[in-house]
Amino acid sequence: MKNSVSNESFNYTESEDEDEEKWNRDEDDSDSSHSSMVMRQGSTPNAYSNAWPQSYRQSIDSYSNVASPNVGFLGNSYLSMFGSSPLSSSLTLRHTAEITKPFLPTAPIDVEQQHQSRSSYSLLCPNPAKRSLISKTGDSEYKPSRISTEFTISQGSTFGQALLNGINVLCGVGILSTPYAVKEGGWLSLAILLMFAVLSFYTGLLLRYCLDSAPGLETYPDIGQAAFGKLGRIVISIILYVELYACCVEYIILESDNLSSLFPNAHLTLLGYELDSYHLFALAATLVVLPTCWVRDLSILSYVSVGGVIASVLVFLCLFWVGLVDQVGFVGQGTTLHLSTLPVTIGLYGYCYSGHAVYPNIYTSMANRSQYPAVLLTCFAICTFMCVGAAVLGYLMFGESTQSQFTLNMPQNLVASKVVNPFTKYALIISPVAMSLEELIPSYYLKSHMYPILIRTALVISTLLVGLNIPFFGLVMALIGSLLTMLVTLILPCACYLSILRKKATYLQISACLFTMTVGVISSASGTYSAVSQIIENLI
Repeated sequence: MKNSVSNESFNYTESEDEDEEKWNRDEDDSDSSHSSMVMRQGSTPNAYSNAWPQSYRQSIDSYSNVASPNVGFLGNSYLSMFGSSPLSSSLTLRHTAEITKPFLPTAPIDVEQQHQSRSSYSLLCPNPAKRSLISKTGDSEYKPSRISTEFTISQGSTFGQALLNGINVLCGVGILSTPYAVKEGGWLSLAILLMFAVLSFYTGLLLRYCLDSAPGLETYPDIGQAAFGKLGRIVISIILYVELYACCVEYIILESDNLSSLFPNAHLTLLGYELDSYHLFALAATLVVLPTCWVRDLSILSYVSVGGVIASVLVFLCLFWVGLVDQVGFVGQGTTLHLSTLPVTIGLYGYCYSGHAVYPNIYTSMANRSQYPAVLLTCFAICTFMCVGAAVLGYLMFGESTQSQFTLNMPQNLVASKVVNPFTKYALIISPVAMSLEELIPSYYLKSHMYPILIRTALVISTLLVGLNIPFFGLVMALIGSLLTMLVTLILPCACYLSILRKKATYLQISACLFTMTVGVISSASGTYSAVSQIIENLI
């Protein structure tokens, strides 16, 4: 490989070439059966990784994982990401390999993994042996990805790491609306929550079977491509990104609701406009999270993302404390069933299990993948326990006065439970959407720092505008849960499974998939219609 810079000034580039040549010599010495296996497995990942969105794996890893910090603002890594200079690529690869370490201890890696970690090049790029084998097969030409590889879930994750990552995704703000869901649907509606828990666990296992069906499948969009081609990949990716964007809108509404309830008399006159407490705190929350969204490498925010788990547990414990220790008291028995508002309840319950976009990443990162069902079961058990506990206790405490977030019913001195969660996760959730849009921009525009910053700023401001125009936390959550979560959690996993493994599936498996899809379609249609109708009614 020839470089445009002199070898005398940059000997480490030559060192990278030597590592690559050494790797090729080692691979040539391996037996023919092993080489043929690498060839079969090498061509497939390239076909998936070159399709949009290439950034999905990295961005979703940063959203779900807890890793060591590696701070880099927008533009800091763009030269190496999108430029063609071998020097910049080598610098980035060497630097990243040295400083990126998992936050939690990982399981011991095997001999083959130790062999692959000889050089920073083999850690962060497809290894040269696989690249040469891919080119020999003629299936596809190797093309370097335009995305950064500075952050991924560490391979060889332990059971504890995978469990923490799963809980970090699953235990979110959905728990805040479970008492309101019981108020809208009645006590019997809790059976729907339990049914969604069982079905969501089942579809989480289906994603595993889809990933194991062919080499190279690592993410949800990969599964969509394997099932329905490139169109399936694009459609599923758009659905996942819209869901993430809508969650950011929810965070803006959540912060504005809670802060305005704490300081109802706050107001500000800005450029001749009078801002009441709701609009003021929505703007303030947006300005606070905006700089965090400019951070390109979000591994530093992954430290803080653990605060999302802590915040959810904290809110849960605060509710129990207020009800059992402070003796707020119980207002009554409540209603058994509300059929008229039951569809809204369906969407709220569905939102509680919106983590399937991340499960493939968690599964493919595990050292012992046979533990995945246990990890998934534990995550769902913890999340369901917290949701049911909060729903029962919250509705018993506040009754028919229960608001869309039970934090609005709680004493105003519990400020921490109202603020922490959204500020720890907003940037991590909006980042996958931003990175997918950045991929669509010609690379020569991305040499400037301005374009990525403008994209992310526009996204954040748009979530503010949507939140100000549709300031209904419970109804927006019901809409997301009905329209998007039902697709991602119940319908699409079954559809992909039947498309990929229909020849191997048993009659019982096919029946279970069809039943789950039917439940998902009915829930999605009824919940979406009800949520949209009530939103329009409130706007008018």
